Amino acid sequence: MEDRSRWVALGVLCTGMLMIVLDMTIVNVALPSIQADLGFSQSSLAWVVNAYLIAFAGLLLLAGRLGDLAGRRNVFVAGLGVFTVASLLCGVAANQEMLVASRFLQGIGGALTSAVILGMIVTMFVNPREQAKAIGVFAFVASAGAVVGLLAGGILTQFLNWHWIFFVNLPIGVVTVVAARQLIEADRGAGLRAGADVAGALLITGAMMLGVFTIVGPAATGGWLAAKTLGFGAGSLVLLGGFLIRQHTARNPLMPLRIFASRTVTGANLVQVLGTAGMFGMFFLGSLYLRRILGYNPLQIGLAFLPVAVVMGTLSVRYTDRLVMRFGARTPMIAGLGLIAAGLALFASAPASGGGYLSHVFPVAVLAGTGAGLCFPALMALAMSSATPQDAGLASGLVNATAQIGGALGLAVLATVSASRTSALLAQHRPAAVALTNGYHLAFWIACGLVVAAAAVAATVLRSQPVLAQSPEPVPELVPACPRG
Repeated sequence: MEDRSRWVALGVLCTGMLMIVLDMTIVNVALPSIQADLGFSQSSLAWVVNAYLIAFAGLLLLAGRLGDLAGRRNVFVAGLGVFTVASLLCGVAANQEMLVASRFLQGIGGALTSAVILGMIVTMFVNPREQAKAIGVFAFVASAGAVVGLLAGGILTQFLNWHWIFFVNLPIGVVTVVAARQLIEADRGAGLRAGADVAGALLITGAMMLGVFTIVGPAATGGWLAAKTLGFGAGSLVLLGGFLIRQHTARNPLMPLRIFASRTVTGANLVQVLGTAGMFGMFFLGSLYLRRILGYNPLQIGLAFLPVAVVMGTLSVRYTDRLVMRFGARTPMIAGLGLIAAGLALFASAPASGGGYLSHVFPVAVLAGTGAGLCFPALMALAMSSATPQDAGLASGLVNATAQIGGALGLAVLATVSASRTSALLAQHRPAAVALTNGYHLAFWIACGLVVAAAAVAATVLRSQPVLAQSPEPVPELVPACPRG
């Protein structure tokens, strides 16, 4: 593929990813309008978000492997088609059941689309410098899209209605599908028979879906030690254990366990879980602070976090790739995690009254944007650095899956801890604003601790060499050699 064509193809891939990422946050701003229009209760309203998250996180690993077997462009285009059709169904939904079911279908399309993108990027961009820059662009889209989603959700909900947060996906999806078929070269997978592990796919998908359901369902509503939470959690662990046994004994496993023999792959994905948990907590709880304490409307909330996207984009696209080539991926990653932790610690000092944007929110946005712009491109480069070409789709699905699991777990823990702290203070007859703010503060400190733990893992587990400037860390062949076709 010619140089210019590769960068155009990258733009198509990133457009598809942006549409998926936007949908994760654009809905949050519209939830009150959806609740009023379709009559959701406060507890059932959560399923508008959770139905998407369960399908998305549960299918990412399987979707990545399907890309290796059936061809990554085929899976990418199929995912876009499913996502676009599901968006139409969401937009015309006239009742709760139709909206929740359509959101689940959206999650399936989102998993198919996003799981193979990193694998396509590392096979299109072989030159280390170009690969670092391309991954930086992707990391910016994948991370900053959450902020853009808040802004877009506020604009569409405030000036049109909630249906348009889904309808806006239709023209983007159609154009991206056409562009992908025209501008991205088709790749030939190994064939479904060459590595299809149906039993393993069912076990890991069931384990991940049940695990995420446990986090966002029983644990969030009944507590972590409730009988239902423990029962569902135990079921998820049983399925996970069955999956690991299957991968050890299967002739063509879905996820060869030898991939985790690489310290780079294992460490990078662990950092992803911890770091994403902290970042998701900042956006979610920060939005609540702006809404409930400072009185911001949805549009103002989106604008408040816009500096995160601006700073992150500037670093990801123009500078982080140079730093990775000069110092290796580990150094900018640790520095970025340190800045994110500092931002969370600063947010934990925001007052219950008299707070202002320039003094208590803007510095947090700049620190978080700078940290994310340094950290996540380097993290994705490390997570993909040891993958063989045959397993690029698997590694791509894995790094996306750990991000979503980390986000789901982080949100569940932080939201529950924050709500419990607020309830305890309200029971002591503390003012509502003070009780809410103290709950947010506790959650921000926990999020800060998670990010610090991610930095500790990066410093102790990951190697210090510039991974993209040298040969990838040697790992055993992950799949048996298969004839193409």
